[in-house]
Amino acid sequence: MVLFPVLALFAGYLCGSIPFGLLLTRAAGLGDVRKIGSGNIGATNVLRTGSKGLAAATLLLDALKGTLPALLAARYGAEAGAIAGAGALLGHVFPVWLGFKGGKGVATYIGVLAALAWQVALVFAAVWLVMAAIFRYSSLAALVACTVVPVALYVRDLPQFALAFLLMSLLVFYKHRANIERLLAGTESKIGAKE
Repeated sequence: MVLFPVLALFAGYLCGSIPFGLLLTRAAGLGDVRKIGSGNIGATNVLRTGSKGLAAATLLLDALKGTLPALLAARYGAEAGAIAGAGALLGHVFPVWLGFKGGKGVATYIGVLAALAWQVALVFAAVWLVMAAIFRYSSLAALVACTVVPVALYVRDLPQFALAFLLMSLLVFYKHRANIERLLAGTESKIGAKE
């Protein structure tokens, strides 16, 4: 039983490290998604290939690779689910197959949240939509939503998840360092703006 948290983390990491954005764009003959736009493997950068379908598929698969390990591990306890989910996020952000250079983690974060506390995932979605509608910055919307999540989990008396998601939120913020700099400088791209 002592080894189970380590196994949950490792299994989550392996699942999360599957670079769906890269695999899908290569399979579609669009080349290496890391060589366009931001260089990330997530859905936002896949959208820059011009394929909304591939971007949507990447978003879904990146979310599911957080949902599945968290759901499976949660059968053995809430903490196990949180550990596996955190592992999936780490895998997406730092995939061993790509020299530890992965995506920014928002889709996988949402996938883990949907698995462990779907009501709070709805809160995330609502906050994201409101912020995106008002300010039209996807990155700002995601960061504000990630800030709200640990608080919402604590308020809903889910402290076993609140700490895990606080740490995961900090990781998402870390991966959005460049976005934060652009937001502060007023140079961040708005939703719908042509680059």
